[in-house]
Amino acid sequence: MKNYKSFLLLIAIVLMTSCIQETHLKTINFKVNMRGLDTISNPGVRGQFTSPAWEELVPLTDENNDSIYEAKVEFQAAQYDIKFKFVNNDEYELQNQPNRSIKFEYEPESFTYEATYNNPEAKNTKK
Repeated sequence: MKNYKSFLLLIAIVLMTSCIQETHLKTINFKVNMRGLDTISNPGVRGQFTSPAWEELVPLTDENNDSIYEAKVEFQAAQYDIKFKFVNNDEYELQNQPNRSIKFEYEPESFTYEATYNNPEAKNTKK
């Protein structure tokens, strides 16, 4: 009986430790075109890549004044994809529409994600 319990304990330990997935570095260069907006205030991006998810605003900046706001985000992930939305004036874009999404491979990756604010179409280029 004692060997049986030890065997079950060993199997449980192996199963629990084998479920942990290795994380990989993901780098995303967000670029969002905000031309045509009347007011641009506190632009950013929120999503599953912050901790806690969706609560931290990653600020977007426009260094060259071309109305394309940018931010670079790096994080470790083992998940298949992330969801996010751009924010302006503390309001989410694409109201009543699905979140934006980037799908991952199980490896380190770098992307440039280019979009127009409040338009669901985007160009996602893997580097």
